[in-house]
Amino acid sequence: MESILSFCFAVLIAPLLPAVIQKVKAYFAGKQGPPLLINYYTMIKLFKKGSVYSTSTSFVFKLGPVVGFTTSIMMLLFFPMAEIAPLFSFHGDVLMLFYLMGLGRFFTIIAALDTASPFEGMGAAREAFFSTLAEMTVFGILIIFFKLTGSLSFQEFFSGDHVISLMGEYGALLLLVVAGLYVVMLTENSRVPVDDPATHLELTMIHEVMILDHSGPDLALIELGAYFKLLFYSGFLARLIDPFHSANVWINSLLFYSVVAFIYITIGVVESITARYKMDLVPKFILTPFIFVFFVTILTMGVMQ
Repeated sequence: MESILSFCFAVLIAPLLPAVIQKVKAYFAGKQGPPLLINYYTMIKLFKKGSVYSTSTSFVFKLGPVVGFTTSIMMLLFFPMAEIAPLFSFHGDVLMLFYLMGLGRFFTIIAALDTASPFEGMGAAREAFFSTLAEMTVFGILIIFFKLTGSLSFQEFFSGDHVISLMGEYGALLLLVVAGLYVVMLTENSRVPVDDPATHLELTMIHEVMILDHSGPDLALIELGAYFKLLFYSGFLARLIDPFHSANVWINSLLFYSVVAFIYITIGVVESITARYKMDLVPKFILTPFIFVFFVTILTMGVMQ
């Protein structure tokens, strides 16, 4: 029952947390910003509308949002939020989940290409290239975690005798892993300095230009999938850096989501004080955490021997 309630709460709170980023950015700009429930209003409005389809699109265009949403919500099914066991777990589930993310990205890309728009094709090419670079860091992190725990399951990463945490035995090494995962989170969720979700210039867009032709419920599914994906990465970081543990599940949940909210605040701060990088600098930025993770992998193998 706790796992079901944890999953339902994660799904319900996912649209709320990105509004924290908007509030932080508005604060830095000296504005009031939108209400915290703005994303719920937007979802309701989009689901009430109809979808418009170009004559150049096929069933692939309609399939993209559905597959992207499905793969995103599956991440929450397998991830242990707030020290509560996930609904599903098995050895190797981390590999399945990250490949599912790749599947969702693939369908988003081919849906963009299906529109026959040169702008969306440009954004699809950038999305494929940058996500490929980020995957190197992701799988490097998984190699480290496998060396530390002997497991490839999210549940086993954060339970048992070898819990992965900054407060644990290898906390000093995990600092670089946390930094690398934070960059991956910004990359995979198209945040500044990799991409700017608030931009309206097609030539500089990456993810946003790929969904320009989507509308109504299709656009709502894409946005919800993005909220779930950002919550997954933020929760992953929170489980690594959360130093607070209690025997009470509700206190643990409160502490966990407090750390998650703090991560969202840091995203807002980064987007407020950092400009989006030039396109030729983005690959260097994405590859930087891979150097960190590669270095940690070498050190970990030396320590474990």
